[in-house]
Amino acid sequence: MSLVSVTNPPGWTVCSALCVLIVLFPEVRADELNVTSHSNGGGSQCGEYTNQVMEDGMCRLVATLPQMDEQKCPDMFRCTDEVSYWLHENEERKHQIAALKETISELQEELRNHRHRIKVLELQSEERNHLNISLEQRFHELEVHYNEATTLLHLQGTLILELQNQLHNLTLLVEKVKRSPGCFINVVQPNPLMSAQQALHPEIEHVRNCPIDCSSIYYNGVRRSGLYVVVPSLAGIPVEVYCDMDTDGGGWTVIQRRADGLVSFDRSWREYRDGFGDLHSEFWLGNEHIHKLSTQGDYSLRIHMEDWSNKHKHALYQRFSVEDEEHQYRLHVSGFSGTVQDSFGWYHDKQGFSTPDSGNICAEISHGGWWYNQCFYANLNGVYYRGGHYTPIGRGPLGPDGIVWYSWKDSDYYSLRKVSMMIRPRNFRPRVSP
Repeated sequence: MSLVSVTNPPGWTVCSALCVLIVLFPEVRADELNVTSHSNGGGSQCGEYTNQVMEDGMCRLVATLPQMDEQKCPDMFRCTDEVSYWLHENEERKHQIAALKETISELQEELRNHRHRIKVLELQSEERNHLNISLEQRFHELEVHYNEATTLLHLQGTLILELQNQLHNLTLLVEKVKRSPGCFINVVQPNPLMSAQQALHPEIEHVRNCPIDCSSIYYNGVRRSGLYVVVPSLAGIPVEVYCDMDTDGGGWTVIQRRADGLVSFDRSWREYRDGFGDLHSEFWLGNEHIHKLSTQGDYSLRIHMEDWSNKHKHALYQRFSVEDEEHQYRLHVSGFSGTVQDSFGWYHDKQGFSTPDSGNICAEISHGGWWYNQCFYANLNGVYYRGGHYTPIGRGPLGPDGIVWYSWKDSDYYSLRKVSMMIRPRNFRPRVSP
């Protein structure tokens, strides 16, 4: 690129002589230079110029401009200086802008680092807060567990002590009988606070402070669902039960549950009398236990149901009891309410219990034990069918045999997914935890 050098003596503001412009073109050979001198004649305002090749190969261009009376030199000199000055200023501004960009980039990077550090500090703070909350919750849970364990320990200790006393009294009774054949002596004296029905069995004393059902355990401060030992007041014999402390305020003693079909309910009279299954999954508590539990006071029955679409319904009966084996464990149920229409109380009330081996045709057809009428509108101990709608293939054409609640699905051929039956005293009132 050719460099242009403009010579303007300092201090020139008005031309008092001819102005001279000298332009040098570097690295231009003489034979490549083709410049013709131009002149517009003497006195012309356009002036003239000449050129010559110097020894160093530079081309020297000399322009002579005419004198201008009392006028400034042509603007080209001033403009050339200003252009050179502003070009120089422009370069400096470019360097300044580049430096500013670099500084801004560094500041942005530092800002990102600050933001990252702030985010890390916020996360650490959240973790500490979460840890504190978790520790508080854990401490509260441990405190609740400790209180429950203390209560259970007290109950179990009382139960063990009373059972030891009963064992001792029974031992004394056996020894007495051995010494005096044909003579019975009541070793254990009846409690004066016993009911008249309890007084018929003076050899049995109700265990004081021992839970008679799950509501008693609830009132003793235990609010967690699980397996517990209770001693019905009419029997005095411990029985293990599952307590539901969550449903509708808790305090429920569960007497039946269907959940996965792993336990067959096609059982004999004796098995339904004594109970069968697993208290953690599917089971029937036993008609004898249900009788002793439900007749030691006024009890309510709650039936919880779930279909194969995960929909839930329940039926509640204010009065529920089961008679003894001598009366075929006859059912007494009334006072219906709930979220589904009644299919149990109105049709099965006052019916005796029957099983497939008891000679009842409905029990044989349904392959389960129940309070059958002719035959059922509710059959909660029927065959477990997966998927809901079913066909009793391979079980004969006599009739339906699934887990049925007719008024919910309007069908005898829809088998429910889950069912549970539970009882508690009718006057039960949940307590607000402290």
